[in-house]
Amino acid sequence: MRHLMSPLDFSVGELNEIMNLANDIEAHPDKYAHACDGKKLATLFYEPSTRTRLSFEAAMMNLGGNVLGFSSADSSSAAKGESVSDTIRIVSCYSDICAMRHPKEGAPMVAAAKSSIPVINAGDGGHQHPTQTLTDLLTIRSLKGRLENLTIGLCGDLKFGRTVHSLINALVRYENIKFVLISPDELRIPDYIREDVLEANHVDYVQVERLEDAMADLDLLYMTRVQKERFFNEEDYVRMKDFYILDKNKMDLAGPDMLVLHPLPRVNEISVEVDDDPRAVYFKQAQYGVYIRMALILTLLEVKVC
Repeated sequence: MRHLMSPLDFSVGELNEIMNLANDIEAHPDKYAHACDGKKLATLFYEPSTRTRLSFEAAMMNLGGNVLGFSSADSSSAAKGESVSDTIRIVSCYSDICAMRHPKEGAPMVAAAKSSIPVINAGDGGHQHPTQTLTDLLTIRSLKGRLENLTIGLCGDLKFGRTVHSLINALVRYENIKFVLISPDELRIPDYIREDVLEANHVDYVQVERLEDAMADLDLLYMTRVQKERFFNEEDYVRMKDFYILDKNKMDLAGPDMLVLHPLPRVNEISVEVDDDPRAVYFKQAQYGVYIRMALILTLLEVKVC
């Protein structure tokens, strides 16, 4: 039995197999429509979520399976003080696989240690978001045709952004990747990512503050929102929330083949006028999230479809 806590839980070869499966699901959805008949997915979401929770549910339903779970800690026995360890032991009696979102770093790992079913980390605090990373990799590979030889701009909240941390961890394993880290000083990438991941793997990177200075050099721009829920006080959030706004004028500085990704939800860091630009692919990205989660469920449940 395997769990998914981090993108590094799969080798590059295994990731390629999962992405190949996701592409086959996209091309032949009917072939997989009953692959998980009789199987149940538990979605244990202690934090609010729209895309991740619903895409997991859509993925399991597309495979013919069923879904049970909760969408907030208040609607679970956590409100009564039940531990994550006890919750997963109970849920293991009811379901075949589990996706967990939790505000505390490491909570899904605690669950995995006590679980008798596969556990998927659907986001733990500001730490990791591996299924978003798988979504990002599939999006990039499907639309760019490669995961090597890319200059990638990461913009916004690089300090608390778990999607950014997971994506960096995944992409450093591919050849000739360069990162342009675009953030104010207060939201720069944590030292442990910079030193233990980027520098330890001899990956090229630069840190800049102005988005305009980076646009012309990028193959991909990965925008993120400033996350109000990660700030300790309102004043700091208000000061940071509008630091970057991607609009048509900034898009005019980019190359014709540059792609804009965003894990969503968007607040106002991407102007709606950018949505009609063919280089804006964040809604396609959300659709790829369903395909990759379908492939992940099949992989962890060891379901083979001929």
